[in-house]
Amino acid sequence: METYNDIYLRIRKELKGFGVEASELEARLIVCHCAQRTREELLAISKLYASDIKIRKKIEECLERRLQGEPIAYITGEWEFYGLPLIINEHVLIPRVDTELLAQKAIELLKGGIHQTRVLDLCTGSGCVGLAIAANSPSSRIVMIDSSTEALAVCRQNMIMNNLSRNITAMEADVLKKPPTILGEFDLIVSNPPYIPSADIETLDYSVKDYEPLIALDGGEDGLKFYRAIVSNWSKLLKDGGHMMLECGEGQAADVCAILEQNSFVDINTHEDTLGIERVVTGMLIT
Repeated sequence: METYNDIYLRIRKELKGFGVEASELEARLIVCHCAQRTREELLAISKLYASDIKIRKKIEECLERRLQGEPIAYITGEWEFYGLPLIINEHVLIPRVDTELLAQKAIELLKGGIHQTRVLDLCTGSGCVGLAIAANSPSSRIVMIDSSTEALAVCRQNMIMNNLSRNITAMEADVLKKPPTILGEFDLIVSNPPYIPSADIETLDYSVKDYEPLIALDGGEDGLKFYRAIVSNWSKLLKDGGHMMLECGEGQAADVCAILEQNSFVDINTHEDTLGIERVVTGMLIT
């Protein structure tokens, strides 16, 4: 019979052989998830034999799912973003480290504010960006919007889990249409919209195209459909001097800047992610 450490080492080896770069981390996540233990608790019992048949069976099932290409976040049902624990399932995108830049820029803009500010998070998905802003800008009030009922259910679970329900309202609306008039005005609009050109979907890694929701990936023929709708329609909800911050895909920053410029935005800037890709575009609205 294997100890927990034996199981961890074996899974790590199999994942590494499968080509998983973060094999050490993912092996630990699988064992912790199946044994319902924290990392520290797993270390404490690492030399004990895994005598529970149900746990061993669950570990093997999760390993098989991962070896078939399913992302680890969907297997464990959880992920972390900007230091916050999140519930994740097949109805929402898995938050990327790149997207933390969007949250960071929003938090920096709002930092030190003593007056209540209103933030609108469009295409919120799991709620990761809006939640990060709410957690780090307690004077802000966030409205998070998505067209997917299932995604909003995940978002609301994450609001409750992180004790941020008082700061946040989640609403269902289609970003491609004009905004509901009841929303009022905002100081900041943030969005990480779908931006993959439709024809490029099939070229994505199978762990993305076969598992992550298409509705959260497909940005239309040129990948810019959502940017045009957000900037032309939803910017009407911004106060004069309000800001918009948009995540974009590689090579799209110049086009997104142009869309902002065509819609009365000034002080337009791009911000690079850790790989040097222009990942976030920001601008201020002057009416």
